[in-house]
Amino acid sequence: MLKLREERTSLTTLLILVTLAYLFSVSLRFIWVNEFNAQPQVHWNNELMISNNDGYYYAEGARDILQGHHEKNDLSPIDTAMSQLTAVLAKILPISFETLILYMPSFLGSLIVIPLILIGRALNQTTMGFIAALIGSIANSYYNRTMSGYYDTDMLNIVFPVLEMYSLILALTHQRNRYLIPITISIALYQWWYPQAYALDTALLLMILGYTIIFDRKNIYFYKIALFILIGILAVPIVAKIGLAVLIFALFHFKKELSIKLFWPLFAVIIGIYFFTGGIDPIWFHIKIYFFTNGSENTIASSLHYYNVMSTVREAGQIPFTVFAERISGHTITFILACIGYGMALIAYRPLLVTLPLVGLGFIAMFAGLRFTIYAVPMMAIGFAYLLLWTTQRIKKSWLRYLSLFIFTLAALYPNYTHIREYMTPTVFIDQEVLVLDELRKIAAREDYVISWWDYGYPIRYYADVKTWVDGGKHSGDVNFPTAFVLTAQDSASAAHMMRLYTEYTEQGFNDKNKTANDFEYMLSKEGFRDPNDFINALSLPEYKTPQKSRDAFLFLPLRMLDIFPTVSLFSNLDLNGTEKKPSHFFFVSHGGQDTGASIELGQGVSIIKATSTLKMGAQSMPIKAFYQVGYDPNKKLQINRQNFASDGLTVIYMASYGQFLVMDDYFFNSTYIQMFVLEQYDRNLFQPVILSPMAKIYKLKI
Repeated sequence: MLKLREERTSLTTLLILVTLAYLFSVSLRFIWVNEFNAQPQVHWNNELMISNNDGYYYAEGARDILQGHHEKNDLSPIDTAMSQLTAVLAKILPISFETLILYMPSFLGSLIVIPLILIGRALNQTTMGFIAALIGSIANSYYNRTMSGYYDTDMLNIVFPVLEMYSLILALTHQRNRYLIPITISIALYQWWYPQAYALDTALLLMILGYTIIFDRKNIYFYKIALFILIGILAVPIVAKIGLAVLIFALFHFKKELSIKLFWPLFAVIIGIYFFTGGIDPIWFHIKIYFFTNGSENTIASSLHYYNVMSTVREAGQIPFTVFAERISGHTITFILACIGYGMALIAYRPLLVTLPLVGLGFIAMFAGLRFTIYAVPMMAIGFAYLLLWTTQRIKKSWLRYLSLFIFTLAALYPNYTHIREYMTPTVFIDQEVLVLDELRKIAAREDYVISWWDYGYPIRYYADVKTWVDGGKHSGDVNFPTAFVLTAQDSASAAHMMRLYTEYTEQGFNDKNKTANDFEYMLSKEGFRDPNDFINALSLPEYKTPQKSRDAFLFLPLRMLDIFPTVSLFSNLDLNGTEKKPSHFFFVSHGGQDTGASIELGQGVSIIKATSTLKMGAQSMPIKAFYQVGYDPNKKLQINRQNFASDGLTVIYMASYGQFLVMDDYFFNSTYIQMFVLEQYDRNLFQPVILSPMAKIYKLKI
């Protein structure tokens, strides 16, 4: 017998267990807060800053909702559920906006314990649900994406589908019409919160239909479940979904004979609405992004060849099995036991079959990227809890059985707890960087553009209240190329001309109803070029005529970009025609050097040999072309000392104020970023320094 002994739970006991699990989950999310509270550099407006770049996107939307306005084409997400919910909570809760977005993930993400415990209760196994709630609420992957400071849609992205699972399990267990409406409501809420859930809910629909047709085709109630799932995923307003569900429920409840005659025509009509309002289009879009990208595929289909940003995103890459297992259950052994228990639970409790799409999506992480592991966490927690209860139910003495449950539950929780203690992800920015953007907010107009790498797009928009070319959601090849081109340009004219051109054509593109090409190619055609190489060469000409200026453009250069600058260069160091392979270039950052007397050891096999003024890299030696020592005096003015050694070779820059060494070839040395951030060298006819802070520098385009 695989079924566990039935366990009846009173409402009072249920509430106590839910409260305990919820407080447990929330309290562990304060470990990160307590660790970082002592560090003043990660605070702004008397509160810790958030640790997730994408969070600033939704914070921008909530801010604009609260302010009651935003600029045309500023991409502010005022229509997203997350921004709307945040704005509502900001109005009714007596806390600051910064405090709200810091703690929302902890308090909303911990709600996962409720549907997990309710699933257990629906199967008459509340203890199983309670143990699953404890483990699932702090499992590595789930914690990482719902911890304090990780302000993102993930705070409810798993709560809602597990709530769907509960409503379905309840309906399948009791097979009464009253349980149909919660199915539609839970799915509609999930679709409202996270439109990308379309694929998961469609898979759920197909699974229910497939199971019914194969195993129980005469059971009309199963078709009713499929119908109410279908209503939930329709691409219509949430009010319309719920209204339609209530109307059909009333037909089933009050006009039973009529409902039998109308059921299949009604089902056909709803299917027609499903395909008419989008069908599988959203599913195919996300499949193309995550499952047709691999490490060797570096171009995106276009008339031009761009570098594919997905090749640089870790969460979209393949992961080792141990990482996969630990992300889901905290430890490989726990994960294996959870898989065994989940399989046994499926056999023992057939309604749990509805959780297969959720687990399947989580297991896709093995080849589609670690971001998907979060979906498997709740059901694997149920699997482990089931196996633990099944194993211990043969212990006759109650006290010994409960002691065993306690010990083994603690054993499963411990790896996750140690992960929480060690997982000290930093805030997106520090206060000195935010101070720069806050100063820019007072200088720039809301219609102005700030050009920087896409990693910083959302926080720039939030803190400076300006527009950007690229951000965490807008970073395809055609927008990354001009951004990277500006940052790596070998002359000021090319960088300045691209900044003005792309700023103006970005705005024009929003309003041009006849635009068919992507942003970069739209600009190319408007400027009268067919060959992108001809266009790029023309940009270096001082006399190149740019469109009339409609707004200011600023260049934001943070210190933190040093570590990713070689990656940035990949997006511009290429032939857009795809016919020529550009040579690779050398760039090395050392965050500290050890002076041994004869050499300075920079790490990773790189050292400066003082006597010969050469660089040793493994078995190779390269001459040092020039050595720069750059640092700030007591008045925070940049001082540069230069020594020339050879006509060819690599350049070494010692950034004394940061304790960093940079080693690079001429391509990187001549780039906009190195010249303007590290050396503060710029063309005074084209650029004007606005803020020159050690942590970030901002230049205004003069043309």
